[in-house]
Amino acid sequence: MGEKNTADQQHEDQLRGSSDAGGVGKYLLHRAKPHLPPWLGMGGVLGAAALGHWKWADAPYAGAGLTLASVALTGATWWAGRTTSRQRQLHSAITVAASSAWLTAACLSGPTAGPIDDLYWMFGPTLALTWNVRMVMRRNPEAASGEDSDKGLLAKVGLARTKLGNVKVEPNKVSVPYALPAGEGTNQDVSKALPLIASALDVPASAVRNRPDPDSARRGTFTVVPLDMLKEVIWYPGPSSPGGSIAEPLVIGVYDDGRPLVLTLSQAIHLLVMGVTGSGKTEGAMDVLCEVLTRRDVAVWLSDPKRGQDLGDAFQACDWVVEDGAGAEIMIEALKVAVPARQKWLGAHSYRSWEPAAAEVQNDPAHSCQQGTACGCPGMPYLLAWFEEAANTLRATDDDAFTGIAQEARSAGASLVISMQRASGYQISTDTRASLPSALCFGVDERDAGFALPSEVLDAGANPGAWGNKRPGYCYLVSKGVDEELWSTPSRTFRNDPVSLEWVTRAFEPIRMGIDPVTAAAAASVAGQLYTGRAVAADHDEAAPTVEEGEDVTDSLVDPEDSGIDPEAELPEAEDGDDTPLVAPEAGRKPSPEEARRLFAEALVEFERNGQMVVGPKDFMDWCDRHQLSRPWVSERLKEAAQDGRLEPTSTTGRWRIVPALTPA
Repeated sequence: MGEKNTADQQHEDQLRGSSDAGGVGKYLLHRAKPHLPPWLGMGGVLGAAALGHWKWADAPYAGAGLTLASVALTGATWWAGRTTSRQRQLHSAITVAASSAWLTAACLSGPTAGPIDDLYWMFGPTLALTWNVRMVMRRNPEAASGEDSDKGLLAKVGLARTKLGNVKVEPNKVSVPYALPAGEGTNQDVSKALPLIASALDVPASAVRNRPDPDSARRGTFTVVPLDMLKEVIWYPGPSSPGGSIAEPLVIGVYDDGRPLVLTLSQAIHLLVMGVTGSGKTEGAMDVLCEVLTRRDVAVWLSDPKRGQDLGDAFQACDWVVEDGAGAEIMIEALKVAVPARQKWLGAHSYRSWEPAAAEVQNDPAHSCQQGTACGCPGMPYLLAWFEEAANTLRATDDDAFTGIAQEARSAGASLVISMQRASGYQISTDTRASLPSALCFGVDERDAGFALPSEVLDAGANPGAWGNKRPGYCYLVSKGVDEELWSTPSRTFRNDPVSLEWVTRAFEPIRMGIDPVTAAAAASVAGQLYTGRAVAADHDEAAPTVEEGEDVTDSLVDPEDSGIDPEAELPEAEDGDDTPLVAPEAGRKPSPEEARRLFAEALVEFERNGQMVVGPKDFMDWCDRHQLSRPWVSERLKEAAQDGRLEPTSTTGRWRIVPALTPA
């Protein structure tokens, strides 16, 4: 019924009719009917004047009564029109005032007395025609197409003179092009008005977005998504391309209009994953890793300070896993060596950038390190270095630890993923943040939104601060290969759990090609035993003690020598001599310079054996106390060891990387 009452539908009804004489008559009647009421009203006023003159021509009280009635009718008309437009209110009040004034004069003097009849025939048709003109102007094709629609709403938000284009209606999405008055506003003014527009439409703030025209400072497109289609949880449907290449897109969720949320890592992408606790950041990490670990030509290095609490089921599918700050520090140093080694290999095999063919055995003479013939070298898979909870890593190193890797790894077939709750200037350097152009941003604190997303995305209506941890999984993806229109479009990652991650890890383990010799040799040259012994070190299940059914766990933890001690018995009172050491301490002795250097070399070997490949003076504090040596002396020995090639300086002042003996990877 609502559609039947539109102006366009009424106009179509008026134009209906056949082309014969009867049809022409119907057409003229349909055209005339909407315009008859003002003329009928004009005739009614004339009839009322004749009847009133017959009734009150000689009545002395009629003048006062008719005047009061005219004023009351005009006031009532003005009051009744307060909910309409100001133009309609004024037009109605003037029409009633003029008609009632003429009616009063005609009732008292007669419709034909003096100039009364002349006034009627001059101004009566004029008033009727003004209403006819108003009715004709009411059907505005430009307004119907969207040019002037919702002017009242735009006026409320300070965009009254904005011109709107044709409305494009899609399922749960309305798009309207706009053009601000030339010289009176910019797209930034529109961005500032988005929250007010959302308020006027009574929708969430993230439901109204603005996509500026890159070629104009005053043109763009409004997008309104009235219903939140992301409320329903969508479980991870399984790998999007099992056994495929990492070059194929990773499907990790959906946008609010139903389109898939797609990330392509192999386009030299370095990714910042950011979100507060409870925002669904870990679920998003599982989605990405589930997709990555089902591809055949990628190797993963993972730093997880949470020690497998969430991502532990992915450990066995990764080439290398570290679980503490010292391990993350050496993994960063290994990446610094692996990146140029990978660049050299790609260049030697005529690859300007990594591509899936680089991961296969090199049987193509066009990609050979031997001129004129295929070299048959093993392929080089893509390398993904993932640093979970990277704030811990940055505290153990420095805020600029990732900058060099991020700037150089793009041409080496490697991507860097840094996951953290806050990417503020206090935790990560501006150079590193600038080297991470892609972002997967979940709910954040409103004050941190500027660190997570580019300013143009926030201006377009993106608002991760509105979610916080109240919308787990809701996110924005800003990345190369993603349409810029989607950068400010809310999306939601799939719901996942460790069962899915474990299933993916085990089911697709046979398809993964593993690390290449070049990258492995580079990592071993830096990390030594920490890398070459990684398979044994990561096998937590073998080290876990077993408890037989019914066995008292506390009994298995008691030393046999203490088995006869009653834990409930009172301790004896202190006696003289209890604090006397059983063995007298040996008198202090400072080693000779030759012996001190030998002890220092043995200390480096011990650090290497324990997997601590990055050291500094603070790591020798207990050692200095035992051997009565000072920290400045250790600093000098560190410099000498660096000159001898036993140590390499790191990007952190006062930290040195132990150069291990060559070991097989």
